[in-house]
Amino acid sequence: MAMHVSNACFSVFSHGRVQRIRAIASEDFVTLKTEENNKVKLGNSDLKVTKLGIGAWSWGDTSYWNNFDWDDRKMKAAKAAFDTSIDRGITFFDTAEVYGSRLALGAISSETLLGRFIKERKQKDPETEVAVATKFAALPWRLGRQSVVNALKDSLNRLQLSSVELYQLHWPGVWGNEGYIDGLGDAVEQGLVKAVGVSNYSEKRLRNAYEKLKKRGIPLASNQVNYSLIYRLPEQNGVKATCDELGVSLIAYSPIAQGEVLFKLICNICFISSLALCSLVVHLAMLICALTGKYTPENPPDGPRGRIYTPEFLTKLQPLINRIREVGDNYSKTPTQVVLNWLLAQDNVVPIPGAKNAEQAAEFAGALGWKLTDDEVSELRSLASEIQPVIGFPVEKL
Repeated sequence: MAMHVSNACFSVFSHGRVQRIRAIASEDFVTLKTEENNKVKLGNSDLKVTKLGIGAWSWGDTSYWNNFDWDDRKMKAAKAAFDTSIDRGITFFDTAEVYGSRLALGAISSETLLGRFIKERKQKDPETEVAVATKFAALPWRLGRQSVVNALKDSLNRLQLSSVELYQLHWPGVWGNEGYIDGLGDAVEQGLVKAVGVSNYSEKRLRNAYEKLKKRGIPLASNQVNYSLIYRLPEQNGVKATCDELGVSLIAYSPIAQGEVLFKLICNICFISSLALCSLVVHLAMLICALTGKYTPENPPDGPRGRIYTPEFLTKLQPLINRIREVGDNYSKTPTQVVLNWLLAQDNVVPIPGAKNAEQAAEFAGALGWKLTDDEVSELRSLASEIQPVIGFPVEKL
């Protein structure tokens, strides 16, 4: 832990050394207090995580991210993203068993990489604490509660950990979810995980999962859904209000509108044979970093994304982007940091932007430690409401 002690601590008096120790101890306390203030309880569980986490989907992937290639340079960039996040006080990392295909040429499991990064970091600094969240893929042929426990054990092997902080159902099951919820409870009781959650769950599914776990005395800690300034479906379909009511934290993926549509990643690893579903995934092409102003009406994206982010759409987006920049300038913050802070201001929300390198991780950390005013939050929401929402993940509407 780095400490800066002023020259005033080095007294010429005989008790100067005592004064210096007291000064250092005081700084230690302030630093620890700051780190503690940077954490929130995940739902009604006992688990505390940093207010902002890091998504690790891109780490090791070669099917959508990284231009279909994974090499040492990208490995080092991902490791730098991990280390920079830790250095900046972000210790909550979200991954999944399907991130990084076992079948895609050159891919490495994101879980494997995260486990490796944690191990290397702890070798240098044994006191490092990392909170890991990973997910169970509710594939059609996975039936019953034991499939959840078995999958978690496989994830733990890849992560080189004996347990994780949070285990989530990645999406609702096709044939039913009762067994999966039972499996989450079993994982808690077997000491394999500290808290459990779901992802892409509608209000009805969320309430059912909550009640089923409650009967076993286990809190449902979180629901991870697509949520950003320009994709506010959780506010409109009752999911956000239900999370607040039940004491379930909302973990926001795609918080800067990058659009991590989860069915895309399933197709990426060749798990799905249904042509109809694959066609749907193609239709749900990935969104871009729209809110950061990366693309403009004069510079729209190429390829499939250009069909969603047309010059017409980007023109309508400009007033919001311009205001985001103006607000950011007032705080000396980037548009990305403003957008993330907007989500933090919603309360009971933990954004998890994906970081591919150290620069991105450092920028995300800059969203912490300050707060937009209520008027600014309302103004940005009002401007965003003028824009037709982009397509999200279809299962969340079931």
